[in-house]
Amino acid sequence: MLTSTPPSWPAYRLDQVLTQSRLQHRAALGLYLPVGYPSRSASLDALHAMSEHSDVLELGVPTEDAYLDGVTVQHAAAQALEGGFRMADLFTTTADLASSPAALVAMTYWAPVKAYGPRLFAEQFAAAGGAGVLIPDLPDRAAAHWQHATETAGLHNVPLIPAHASAARLHAIGRSSSGMAYAPAIPGLTGAAGPLSPYLPRLVRRLREATRLPVAVGIGISTPALAAQASAYADAVVVGSAVIRRMHTATNSAAAAAAAARDFAAGVRGDPRPAA
Repeated sequence: MLTSTPPSWPAYRLDQVLTQSRLQHRAALGLYLPVGYPSRSASLDALHAMSEHSDVLELGVPTEDAYLDGVTVQHAAAQALEGGFRMADLFTTTADLASSPAALVAMTYWAPVKAYGPRLFAEQFAAAGGAGVLIPDLPDRAAAHWQHATETAGLHNVPLIPAHASAARLHAIGRSSSGMAYAPAIPGLTGAAGPLSPYLPRLVRRLREATRLPVAVGIGISTPALAAQASAYADAVVVGSAVIRRMHTATNSAAAAAAAARDFAAGVRGDPRPAA
């Protein structure tokens, strides 16, 4: 499901993995981890292990004010910051993962991007091999400037969709975004357990009609069974807190991340959807 042909190969990589999963009659699997958690070296080991079982890696930018995240992600981000995370770590991690099978998407709040410089952030993330950026709290006043920065750098601008957005709002999002749209599977913060919102299938359908973008579903995908349920109608399923929880209690965090990735991959890929 190619939605655009951006100038950079890394951004095209996101289009490619979403197209490939669709041709295989399944949803793509996205896995999220804050860069630098539980340490710089362990984070990189875990991400490499996760990339072997995922289609998309979401590289989280740790911040102290992760107010849309639940305690699991907040604690992981705090640990990464205590370990000395700097924005340069995002770019070096991205470069190290650039040859992995997965497309690389940064998930960050607006404040770190604004402080770093939006154009510089977009340029350096694209140069390192990034495919796109998701900023869930992107202010309306900054949207045009950020859209220009991502387009110039050759990155996809991935939106987080309000659960009750109007049709006009969805069409506007579609005009300013690319790559995929990100829909919440449940209301509230990241890390919550299911069940999935009963309105989610309708939201996914409305998004496809209004934006023509592939739809990723995340927030609240806490088990492989819920991943399988969401994969029945979404183009991609994204998991974060469930992986972090396994890493937190393990003596070998990379092995725990790999095991979680395998389990969620089985959930997403074990029951192929019928061809459209």
